[in-house]
Amino acid sequence: MHIRFDVPADPAYPGRVADALSRVRLRKYELIGAVLAAVGAIGLAVSGGLAWGDKLSLLCMPLVVGGLLSMLYPPWVRWRARRRSGRYAVEGAYDITDDNIMMRSGSESGGIAWDGVARVKATPEFWIVYVGRMPATVIPRRLMSAEDAETLRAYMAGRGLLPPR
Repeated sequence: MHIRFDVPADPAYPGRVADALSRVRLRKYELIGAVLAAVGAIGLAVSGGLAWGDKLSLLCMPLVVGGLLSMLYPPWVRWRARRRSGRYAVEGAYDITDDNIMMRSGSESGGIAWDGVARVKATPEFWIVYVGRMPATVIPRRLMSAEDAETLRAYMAGRGLLPPR
């Protein structure tokens, strides 16, 4: 297998990459925030019928506020990442073989050996490549030809990195 494609210097592309990578890392804040807000709301609802409810409501109100702030943190981080990343738009390229994924962005280049890849997560626009537990890079599917995308998907499924269709 040998797949090569270019990445244009699109100012929106780095923002989409930052958004895809941050969604993975920030999902826990949304879940924790939802739990905190739900526990706080239940506590506030119950506190009205208790003799010591005023003390319980003093504890539950920060839970609700903290939960809401935690749920708002990921969209804020993604917005900032998209806003800042527009100035990093440079031409690049991917060169994917049976052995590794080579990436070039501007004057920088790097690679990831397939043997080091732990898993790949599919999103609507990218394949997010994990080395260990951390996302290492993304492979943009829409910049590839349909044949190359299917070849790469089959290769990753064959290695057990993606579930088969």
